[in-house]
Amino acid sequence: MINKTELDKILNVIPGYYEPKKLAHALSVERECAALADIYGMSCDDTLRLRAAALLHDITKRLIHTEQLEYCRANGIPFTEDETHMPKIFHARTGAHLARKLFPALVDDEMYDAIYYHTTAKPAMSLMCSLLYLADYIEPTRKFTDCVKLRGEFYGLLESRDKFEALNIALITSFNLTLTDLVAENGSIHVDIIEARNYYMQLTKGENI
Repeated sequence: MINKTELDKILNVIPGYYEPKKLAHALSVERECAALADIYGMSCDDTLRLRAAALLHDITKRLIHTEQLEYCRANGIPFTEDETHMPKIFHARTGAHLARKLFPALVDDEMYDAIYYHTTAKPAMSLMCSLLYLADYIEPTRKFTDCVKLRGEFYGLLESRDKFEALNIALITSFNLTLTDLVAENGSIHVDIIEARNYYMQLTKGENI
């Protein structure tokens, strides 16, 4: 269980792990998560856990790719040869590990999972996992066209759809945007995002997305 005092401990520690721009992003993701937690009726405890995960989600982002791989090897975090060609995914895995290492009494399995999958997503995500994934994409400091577009579409959907239906549709849109970008870059695509898209497409089958 996390209380405000424990959250403040995290806030005091993380500046040593983030570059200023990334710290601003993490703080903005935390605020977005707090807003989303309110919309989705999360308990006070779950909201604090989500906010803590948001603060910690990019804690190893400053490590370059070779350092990410070295961290994985040193700490028994598995990866495949194919995944070495997907450098953007590794900070989520090493970040989840470091978050638990720094705060072992606070980072429970659901928080670990949310951090671990905040880049690729996965099928059947918990609400915490889904909200962290979405908040990371749409928080207001992100000025990329896709991020601005999805933020507007999601909050528009909340006005006309059931909030969980809106969330699922926003997740699918985010997957589509990410896949389009990866194809345009001739980048490798992780199976998790494909399986996540297929899963949420089945959930919304027959809906006008």
